[in-house]
Amino acid sequence: MRIASAWRDFEVLDASAGEKLERWGEQILIRPDPQVIWNTPKGDIWRKADARYVRSKTGGGHWDNPEIEKQGWTVSYKDLRFLVRPTGFKHTGLFPEQAVNWDFCRENAKRGMSVLNLFAYTGGATLALLAAGAGVCHVDASKGMVAWARENAALSGLSDKPCRWIIDDCKKFAEREIRRGTRYDGIIMDPPSYGRGPGGEVWKLEDTIYDLISLCSGLLSDDARFFIINSYTSGLSASVMEYMLGTQVLKKHGGTLMSSEIGLTVKSSGLALPCGNTAIWLKDREL
Repeated sequence: MRIASAWRDFEVLDASAGEKLERWGEQILIRPDPQVIWNTPKGDIWRKADARYVRSKTGGGHWDNPEIEKQGWTVSYKDLRFLVRPTGFKHTGLFPEQAVNWDFCRENAKRGMSVLNLFAYTGGATLALLAAGAGVCHVDASKGMVAWARENAALSGLSDKPCRWIIDDCKKFAEREIRRGTRYDGIIMDPPSYGRGPGGEVWKLEDTIYDLISLCSGLLSDDARFFIINSYTSGLSASVMEYMLGTQVLKKHGGTLMSSEIGLTVKSSGLALPCGNTAIWLKDREL
């Protein structure tokens, strides 16, 4: 497992009974986590939380401190800065475990290379790439998320870096880029586990990921350096995504494959909390 261990403004303080206790800067939040199926004792520190997200039996949920949703504060990861804002869907606008992939991007990006970031959310990977000197095409279907990502770029002093901020369906955008003959030196994607299409149809990542990888492999340039896929879908393992990258990318471009869980250390136990799966194709060096 690759652990995001370089945070100073974030930590998982404890995890038990379907919840995790997190410190985001000065704020302490309790959020549900389906991976936390153990039931270890909850100490006094849990009573210090500023807000808890409570699931509803009918779906969705709410924060027990409504004021928390009206607040926004910043946290830093190395030289990058992010706006944290708890939402009505339990999220805060940041997935801290993704810092391992941000670091990978910075280590493997070359100045001037072009990278496509699909399902780009609030821009963690985009900011890391811009800081490394790469040009980025940042694509997300949510207007609000793209605006949030631009706020993060401004907070990090990266607003003047070469980035196209695109609000669009990621698959449809990739199809148009294929037709336009656009090619990228790197691709990152972090698709949601499920969603709804424009006609209201429900789709699951397990049913669509292979076709999406196949489509996007056609966007890689002859000088492509990496292709990163992340998933939070429990039924889609890291090794399965690695296999798909092997059939669609490695076979044509050579290089190296790797896959692993990514996670965060729980301070109270010192153990690793799994937070997702990542598969990576890399062209130029050993992983």
